[in-house]
Amino acid sequence: MPRTRSVPYARKRRKKWLKQAKGFWGGKHKLYKQARLAVMRSLISKFKERKRKKRVFRSLWITRINAALRLEGMKYSQFINVLKKNQIELDRRTLAQIAYDFPEDFTALVKICKG
Repeated sequence: MPRTRSVPYARKRRKKWLKQAKGFWGGKHKLYKQARLAVMRSLISKFKERKRKKRVFRSLWITRINAALRLEGMKYSQFINVLKKNQIELDRRTLAQIAYDFPEDFTALVKICKG
């Protein structure tokens, strides 16, 4: 009985990794072993960055809210505390967007919280 070879499957597997490594620098897009390692590393980095992105944006929103509040003479922590007491359920993303795009509406919201 003739020996079977896994050439088509091995080629397909190698091409899959090389296709994902398209655009990488140097041998990382040409050489199979380097490409596979680079792609595995990049997939790990992508996963970590998706988690990190959420933290970065939340801190950006808090910074924007705090900056807008300082102009009104109020602190971020006090503002959030008053919002929770008054049961105003606006998330930080929305508050930051209001503070950035509609400062006069944000000022009105702060006056509601102050008085």
